[in-house]
Amino acid sequence: MNDVHELLGRAADDAGTPALSTGTVYARAARIRRRRRALVSAAALTVVAAGALTVARAGERGDTAHSSVATTPRPSGSPASSAPALTKVERLAALLPPDVGRIEEVLLLALTKGIPPEQAKEPHLGPLDGQYAFREDGGVGYLVLTYEDREAVVKKEGRPADPDADLCPEPGQETSRTECVREVLPDGRVLTLWNSAMPFRGGGDVRWGPELTGRLVQRDGSQLLARSSTGFESTGTQGPLLDEPPVSREQLKALLTGPEVLPEKP
Repeated sequence: MNDVHELLGRAADDAGTPALSTGTVYARAARIRRRRRALVSAAALTVVAAGALTVARAGERGDTAHSSVATTPRPSGSPASSAPALTKVERLAALLPPDVGRIEEVLLLALTKGIPPEQAKEPHLGPLDGQYAFREDGGVGYLVLTYEDREAVVKKEGRPADPDADLCPEPGQETSRTECVREVLPDGRVLTLWNSAMPFRGGGDVRWGPELTGRLVQRDGSQLLARSSTGFESTGTQGPLLDEPPVSREQLKALLTGPEVLPEKP
């Protein structure tokens, strides 16, 4: 009907020319519609052909780009290839068997002496330095890891850590250290592990249970210290003592002698 209105409009504009009958108008309108449909169909075919050619070329370019990405290694620091960083607790747990129980980082001064957490925090030099609670079968034990560089050892003891010093007691000497074993490692470091009944009290109302203690002395005068404790009893206790230290002797040896507990060299 739009074609009819168009022709009627033209007829009105052409005043003075011979009049067109209604039949003539509709006949011309039909011819116009047929011509337009033919033109539209031809244009549509042209667009489809052009589109097919464009898609084919784009597909060729896309295949090349895909091949390039697949064969070109990503930079190691790119977001697509980097995994989320593990927490300190997760990194420690990865070095221990799963049967050690659930691990969480704690502040022992806050637990045993009620010191506010912001004041109980201590500076750490090693990547895994800290105090960890191990929850197993209702009991709670603790692991304390501390790395001290040469400067820290000198500040605390007045001299660097000495790998030639023997921490094990002499035969017949009365001491709380039992089953003490000193081992000189192939690289010159010295590892000493011993059991301690912990006869002393860690404060007015704090009583520590038996523990396994380790010390690794390095040739540069630094040292690594570790305590694997069955727990403590006080008003701030988190649960009963464990029957055994949460980290065994062999596990503590592997932990202290591994590279994961040492800071990266500059």
